[in-house]
Amino acid sequence: VASIGPDANGRDVVTQLAAVSKALDRAGYAIIANAMVSCAVDDTEGEGTHDGMTPDEIEKLFISLA
Repeated sequence: VASIGPDANGRDVVTQLAAVSKALDRAGYAIIANAMVSCAVDDTEGEGTHDGMTPDEIEKLFISLA
């Protein structure tokens, strides 16, 4: 917040805001991927088919959208 003061370098502010935005987007997609894995599990051992994808592949798919 202090970097957005009157003496702030505009380029630095935009760079910091972009980094924060991307980090939040990636965290959101990771949360969605984890929720989707939970929904896709179809047996008591947690070894659902997930359309032939592993949980890691599902997570990477959603994270790639970020």
